[in-house]
Order: sequence, then C-alpha cells, then structure tokens
Amino acid sequence: MTKKLTRPPFAEQRPHSYERHGYVVNDPWHWLKDERYPVVEDEDVLAYLKAENQWFEQNMTDRKPLTQSLFQEMKARIKEDDSSVPQKDGDWLYWSKFEEGMQYRQHWRKAVSGGEDQLMLDEDVLADGKEYFRLGAASVSPDGRLLAYSYDDNGSERFEARIKDLSSGEQLPDVIPGTLSRLVWSADSKMLLYGLANEQWRTDNARLHVLGTDIGDDVELYHEDDEGFRVGIGLTQSEKYIVISTGDHETSEVRLVPTDNPLAEPILVSARKVGREYEVEEHDGMLYILTNDEHVNFRLATAPVTDPDNWSTLIAGSDEFYLTDVCTFKDFYVTEGRENGLDQIEIRSYADPAKVERIAFPEASYSAGLSDNPEYDVAKLRLSYDSMVTPDTVFDYHLSDQLLETLKVQEIPSGYDASQYVTERLMIEVRDGTMVPVSLVYRKESKVDGSAPLHLYSYGAYGYAVPPSFSTTRLSLVDRGFVYAIAHIRGGDDLGRNWYLDGKLTKRTNTFNDFVDVARGLIAKGYTSEGRITASGGSAGGELMGAIVNSDPELWGAIVAHVPFVDVLNTMQDESLPLTPGEWPEWGNPITDKTAFEYIRSYSPYDNVTAQAYPPMLITGGLNDPRVTYWEPAKWTARLRATKSDDNILLLKTNMGAGHGGKSGRWNALEETAEEFAFILWQMGMAE
Repeated sequence: MTKKLTRPPFAEQRPHSYERHGYVVNDPWHWLKDERYPVVEDEDVLAYLKAENQWFEQNMTDRKPLTQSLFQEMKARIKEDDSSVPQKDGDWLYWSKFEEGMQYRQHWRKAVSGGEDQLMLDEDVLADGKEYFRLGAASVSPDGRLLAYSYDDNGSERFEARIKDLSSGEQLPDVIPGTLSRLVWSADSKMLLYGLANEQWRTDNARLHVLGTDIGDDVELYHEDDEGFRVGIGLTQSEKYIVISTGDHETSEVRLVPTDNPLAEPILVSARKVGREYEVEEHDGMLYILTNDEHVNFRLATAPVTDPDNWSTLIAGSDEFYLTDVCTFKDFYVTEGRENGLDQIEIRSYADPAKVERIAFPEASYSAGLSDNPEYDVAKLRLSYDSMVTPDTVFDYHLSDQLLETLKVQEIPSGYDASQYVTERLMIEVRDGTMVPVSLVYRKESKVDGSAPLHLYSYGAYGYAVPPSFSTTRLSLVDRGFVYAIAHIRGGDDLGRNWYLDGKLTKRTNTFNDFVDVARGLIAKGYTSEGRITASGGSAGGELMGAIVNSDPELWGAIVAHVPFVDVLNTMQDESLPLTPGEWPEWGNPITDKTAFEYIRSYSPYDNVTAQAYPPMLITGGLNDPRVTYWEPAKWTARLRATKSDDNILLLKTNMGAGHGGKSGRWNALEETAEEFAFILWQMGMAE
C-alpha cells in the first residue's frame, strides 16, 4: 500500500545553465526531461511524476462524490446509443454510431440499392485491452471493397495503417507502422498514398504503397528537405487529383498527382515564396487557388491545370470578408469565410461570377460550416450548425429551393430548454484601444450584479478561432450559476487574418493582455468580480494560462491549464523536438535571433514565475505527448512549488498512458472534464 503523502512533492533543483546571446539561463529542473525521450524510464523522473499523481489523487479524494455527480449529470446529457446522419458516397450510405455504454464508435454502411447494414469497423473491438485508443485516418477504396484505416494506441501520434477487405472481413497482410497522415487511394483501388513520421515525429514525405507488395519497396513520391515544413496528403473534391502539400505557418507549396496515375511526374502549382500561403481545388481542368499573396484576408484565383502558375483573380481579397475555404462541386462551388467574426457560407456559379447565394441562419451569433460532402455531383449540401444555446444541428441545404432541411438536432436525454438561457456577444475595449469580441451564455435568472462566478475560456494561437458553439458539459457550470465566456482574443483569426497576425511573433503578448483586459471588462460590466473568475486553456491556451497567472494572479479564483506550452524559451531552442523548427514562424527563432530570444524570455511562463501569491491551479500533462512534452507541465509545477508565496492548492496530473488530448474514449474523457469542474467548484466554495 502506498504511503500517504503529508506534503506536496518537491522536485529537487539540480544545477543546469546555458548561455545564449549574452544571457545565462538557469534551468534547475532541466533533469525532468528524460534524455532518452520518447522513451521515459529515468527512475527519478518517473518517481516525481508518480508522486505528483498521488498528491492529485489524495487531494481529490474528498471531491470524488462531486466528481461522480458531475460525471453522471454530464453523461445523462449524452444519448448513449447515438448515430450520425447517413451520407451517400457513390453506391453506399455511410454513418457511425455509438452502442449504449460503449466508449468508441462503430462505422457502418449500407448499399443505396438496399440490403443489410454492414459493420466496417468497431473501434471498441480495436481498443479492447488498451489504455488508450484513437482512430486516425479512414478511407474506403473507390471500388468500395477495401477500408484503409490507421490508429494510435498510446497517444504518441504514431499511427499504424492497416487495410481491411470489407467483403470478407479479413485483414490484408499490408501493415504500415509509423504513419502520420491521411490515407488516399489511387483511382484503381490498387495503391495507397501515405506519409511516414520521421524520428523527430515530422512528416517530411509522401509515399506510395502497392497492395500486396513489401512496405520496403514503397515509392517516395515527394520528400521535403526543409525541417520546418510538414507534408500533407489530400484529394480534390473532383477526385481527379491527389494533393501533396508542404508548408509551415506562413509559407506553402502544392503539387498535384493524377489519381489514375500516381507515379506520374507531380505538377508543381507554384514554387514556394516566403510568406505566401495557398491551397488548391480543381474543376473541369481549372484550378481554384485560395491565397494570401495580394490581400491578408485571402483572394480566390484560377489557373489552368496546364499552366498552374498563371493566376487570375476570381474573388478579390476584402477588408470586411475573411475568405477561409473553397470547395468545388460539379455545377457550383462554395466559399466559406467570416464577416464581423460570424461564419458565412456562399454558393457561387461557375458561369456567372456575380451570382452569389449566401445561406441565411436563424441566430445572430452561431457557428456553421460545410460538413461531410463526399460526392462531387450534388443537389444539396450537408451543413453543421450550433450556437451557445442551440445544440449541434445537421442541415441539408437544398440548392433548388434554397431551403434548410433539419436532419438532426443533438438530443439531450436528461432534458434541455434553450429558453432558460441567455447568450450575448459583447465588444470589450482592451488597453491598446482594440475592441475584442466576447461570447457569453448564462441562465436567465443569473444576476448581472458582480456576484456571479464566471468561467473564461480561450485559445489564442495559430489562427484558430474558438467558435461560439454549444457544449453539454458546460451546462454543469452554467446551471450552478456561472456565466460562461469565450474571449475571442488576438492570436486566433476570429476577426480576420490580421487578428491572428496581431497575436504572433513580436505581438504575442497582445494575446495575454487581451485575455486579462476582457476579464477586467467583464468585471466592469457587472458580470463577475475580482477573484470570482476561473479560467482554463490547453496547449497554447495553457501557455495563455501561464502568462496570465504571472501577470495578474489576483484576478483568478482558480486556473486549469491542460498540457500547457509553458517552457517556450527552452522548447523553441530544442531542434530535436517534433514541432520546433516548424514553430519558428509562429513564435520566432531564439537560436539565431537575439530579439526573438529576448521577447520569448520576457513572457515564457516557466521562466517568469516569481515569488508572489498564485491562484489555485490544476495542471495536466501526458507522458506520451509529442506536441507539449510531459516535462513542460512538470517543470512548471516544480518551479511554482519552489517559488510561489501562497498556500493555495497546486495539483499536477500526468496521464501515464496518453498524449496531447488526454484520455481516450467518450466516458474516460468525460471523467476528466468532471474532475476539472469539481476542482473549479471546490476552489470557488461551491462543492456542496
């Protein structure tokens, strides 16, 4: 029996320092990085992580009833035997479903002409006996006979690809370990394209496997020599071309390979130019190219496949409309984007560029987009829709009469009445005069007099816009009187591409300041008060949590930081890590650039922990996480314990058999959310 800890674990300090750009950086918890990573077997490292996990369990023991209660109410909002809306692709209808009580999905199909339902893949069977399971890519061959799929069973994001004969149910002998890409079929269903992860967990290649041949004989169709670039594999909507793309966070390059002849010389659309991004669709021999070469909010250009670098503007870039995607169908094409931060979907005519049909949605604030539309020749579009108060909704949009048909609304078995909730969209002025959008949801009876607790969430990086979408788990806070707020801060691209650019590189601290100023603005407007705000974020959003507790610790009643990217200065100097070279356009390269070094050093959460009072904090990590390595949250926790001046609770939980996304399986993941909310309610004095 493990002896109960009487005080929190303290990781010893071991002298370690380095010099760069005239600065000496001391890192006494450097030893928590096992130098044999991704193998982690250093006994001292494991002992510390296990001790922190024990401390977490001990402190959460009295919260077990609350955690279980939260889990049960969250689970009661989920339809256990749920199924997706079937979608036609060729001769088949495809859908997925959960069986009652099961953790993972089953994937089904049925012939359009009729017949019995066919179970293609059962994730619960694949996950049996495994602590972790995640299905990666899945693709049915054009002839409908084979299913290529990949899975990760430890959270390391190294996927093993396999091929199943759907007519017999047998597994083919072809097994491809270490993939990190989509799986794309050739037109004749005899070849499969994929990308392998190299030793640094980077996909620098596109490879071709001929079924029935040795994996060692696979042909490398493309190899990327720039360590900062990643290779991706896709398919045009017309399925005429395989798309081999490569790029980092600011530059891209695309090659096309005919699906009926993958060994043909790839067509280079346009050679890379630093700072120019583009992506490509195809229709009837014409390329449709989404690019930021002339306008920060992107334009849409066309070029013949026979002259792919000769671009002509079809839709010019706009200050008001942020063009984010294009999808070409047989008789029309669709553009997606945002205007005033709200999603827009527009149907466009090939014959008449001036003819634009914008789909109208029923609410003033919402999240909407194209959903699963696998076919090229269609008369209706599958759309997804939700809002802060409207559950996930699946629409078909009929082009002939411009009508939305509701196919499915997320069912909440325990009951949900949208009329009992209020959603708002505010604009809050931050310190440099910028107006930042905030999405709110709370119960009608909640008072806006400063007395309510408020939970503030954001991400703020990589141009990812956090949508004002629906969440069943969030109701467990809102129904207990919380105002739930999403801060659409810079670093995301909520208000256009400049919104993203204003939160990266030398403008990174705008992201942190926006979050703090939104919190203060919500206090000023009476939604909450100082110390009554809880906040959470993960990955780069965890970095955000680290920055705001360093700068303004008094604001927060409790903080939850999931897999937090907090050791920014050290990580951005470690070229051996999976993501580092590709991240320099996002954060700067502190190895070669003194200015970048100084700027990152000024905000890196781990490097800026000071002897002050910090709020109660729950920090999580994953031992197998290749994105934010386990030692980042571990080192941060160790430095906080040794430095902070308060007695507030500080907990670190490391998933020893998972990666960046935490535990797998819908119930296991829900249990972790219940733990998070139990921690928040405990610290806010609302645990009863």
